Amino acid sequence: MKKDPLSIKSYDYFLPRHLIASKPAEPKDNCSLLIYDRKKDKIIHEKFYNILNYIPKDTAVILNDTKVIKARIFGKKESGGKIEILLNSPLENNSFLVYIRGKIRVGQKLFFDHDLIAKVLALNEDGTRIIEFYKNNKLLDFVNLNKILEKIGHVPLPPYIKREDTKEDETNYQTLFAKNIGAVAAPTASLHFSDELFEKMKKLYEIYYLTLHVGAGTFKPVECKNILDHKMHSEFYEIPNDTAKIIKSDKKILAIGTTVTRTIEYFVRENIALSHADIFLHPENKPKRVNYLLTNFHLPKSTLLMLVSSFMGIEKALQIYDEAIKKEYKFFSYGDAMLIL
Repeated sequence: MKKDPLSIKSYDYFLPRHLIASKPAEPKDNCSLLIYDRKKDKIIHEKFYNILNYIPKDTAVILNDTKVIKARIFGKKESGGKIEILLNSPLENNSFLVYIRGKIRVGQKLFFDHDLIAKVLALNEDGTRIIEFYKNNKLLDFVNLNKILEKIGHVPLPPYIKREDTKEDETNYQTLFAKNIGAVAAPTASLHFSDELFEKMKKLYEIYYLTLHVGAGTFKPVECKNILDHKMHSEFYEIPNDTAKIIKSDKKILAIGTTVTRTIEYFVRENIALSHADIFLHPENKPKRVNYLLTNFHLPKSTLLMLVSSFMGIEKALQIYDEAIKKEYKFFSYGDAMLIL
């Protein structure tokens, strides 16, 4: 039955709880890989370490080199009540957009280890909060705040991973080439590469990088009946000159992840190399430049599933997801991968 690509109901599916990955495959390139060839309308089941056998020759591979910060911190109110902050993104004037678990009010101070203090500036209607951080009465910028987060913060595992973060997550939830600090969620399609496999890929393909600092909004489900009513979250990005040139060329591009896809597609439409991207890709707003996509399996009713559907239509996407569920693929951030050709 044909589905309405603008109806939120079209993007729902049932996922058995045991298929949500709570940790990555070991070794990580030993995860499963579902390949969908759109021209042949063919599904192939593989192992990720064989991916280079399927990426078309003369393809430029573009990756996101953002680095995940220890964005979750636990502290106390003056009353002694517990509080939890999840950093989302820096704002102007050294303030920060965050999520706070616990009841708070404007003007309130929150206390953390290493003499870190947060002051609440605003409560936004969408559930986010604006705060400033201080140490010894000195207002902290993002760089100096991150030095403290490295000591007291926790890896911001996604909400569907129902366990505490561990020392292993500090490596597992970070890409091999993570460089520019600022993300609060990993570009997870890149997590599958082992050192050996990545070195092989660099010898066979032209590799390029861009930076998009993934925000917590990436996990926010769409709640509007018509998906066009959804307000897409915005994320900071930067595209170096060599990557911009490749995007502007006619060379085939493999985007490693939805974050790379969104950045490229925003750049193609706006021609700005450094800005905030808020593009919403779905079957009625298809990619104009990205030829191939490597991605994971995404949450029901999420903008990420809608992005995947923009490459092939929602019916085909759900058919593939159904096949993956039957084959017991693991889903979400630490789960298995899908290559769309």
